[in-house]
Amino acid sequence: MRIGIVAGEASGDLLGAGLIRAIRERYPQAVFEGIAGPQMIGAGASSLFPMERLSVMGFSEVIGRLRELLGIRRQLARHFIENPPDAFIGIDAPDFTLGLERKLHKAGIKTVHYVSPSVWAWRQRRVKKIVRSTDLMLTLFPFEAEFYREHQMPVRFVGHPLADLIPLRPDRAAARRELGLPAAGEVLALLPGSRCTELSHLAATFIDTARWLKLQRPDLRIVVPLANAVRRAQFQSILAKVLEPPPLTLVDGRAREVMAAADVVLLASGTASLEAMLLKRPMVVAYRMAPFSYWLAKRLLKVKSVSLPNLLAGDILVPELLQDAATPDQLGQAVLYYLENPQAAAEVMEHFNEIHHELRQDASRQAARAVLELIGR
Repeated sequence: MRIGIVAGEASGDLLGAGLIRAIRERYPQAVFEGIAGPQMIGAGASSLFPMERLSVMGFSEVIGRLRELLGIRRQLARHFIENPPDAFIGIDAPDFTLGLERKLHKAGIKTVHYVSPSVWAWRQRRVKKIVRSTDLMLTLFPFEAEFYREHQMPVRFVGHPLADLIPLRPDRAAARRELGLPAAGEVLALLPGSRCTELSHLAATFIDTARWLKLQRPDLRIVVPLANAVRRAQFQSILAKVLEPPPLTLVDGRAREVMAAADVVLLASGTASLEAMLLKRPMVVAYRMAPFSYWLAKRLLKVKSVSLPNLLAGDILVPELLQDAATPDQLGQAVLYYLENPQAAAEVMEHFNEIHHELRQDASRQAARAVLELIGR
């Protein structure tokens, strides 16, 4: 068995590695080639191009590298059409992989897309392109599968690998020991984002929120995990400009451990909200962006919520304070509500537990089973 496979960034590399191992459990001699990162290569894939060449973010960077990216896609299409695999799997990176899938699909090669683009949220017309390009969509969330079924697209909900990885009952005491935090006392995890623009829009507001909260709860310990050295330096630069900055404990990486150790999490909307939910931590979600970008997003988005816990629940489980609503006073009040109302926090955590069970599907093996069924194995 020979399978073409392309991942464009680290998250896709992890998904691909799990999928490769799951297929090889049943077919040890299966061959995987395409574009792979270190995790997929470690699982046995060969990479025709370095994955870093696809890891492009931002409109201007894409434009600057467009000729190279299109050239890589043409070469991959030619390679797979001349040497047809049993199936081709594109993992996320839809702007790159869907175009490749369409060419291969036209050539009669079975194509799979793993991780749905957010067509359910905005630019829904893209689903027509997906239907023309892909034989099977593998989704991480159940509401995505429902969307594709409504558009007569073959789809399989496989669950989320993080739900398999994170235990159903995270150990707060162990997380605190690992981080050197006191076993007793209240802890707030503060996650202002992992990207430069997120910190530039949210870090100062989160710092002011921390100061507001310290006035209400002087013994509250506030821990801030920063994604890498660059983000730490950026955060420290912003902190240095704040008059009377609150005492904060900065941690390099280890965001998951910090959230596991916390009583409440204040975070920028994104994947971190999914992790906080799986860790059963009450959270307050915030987000800010450039005014024009926010104006445009409000008109394009087809969903009422932006955080994954609320999208998965189909209801407002956690507060979302966006743009002008994301003020230190409102954010602080939302965090304080959880600290002062343990019963409300417990009810939210029970909802999180139900969603965790729903997402815990042994994703890699489910995805492998779907691929093998598609190619008749």
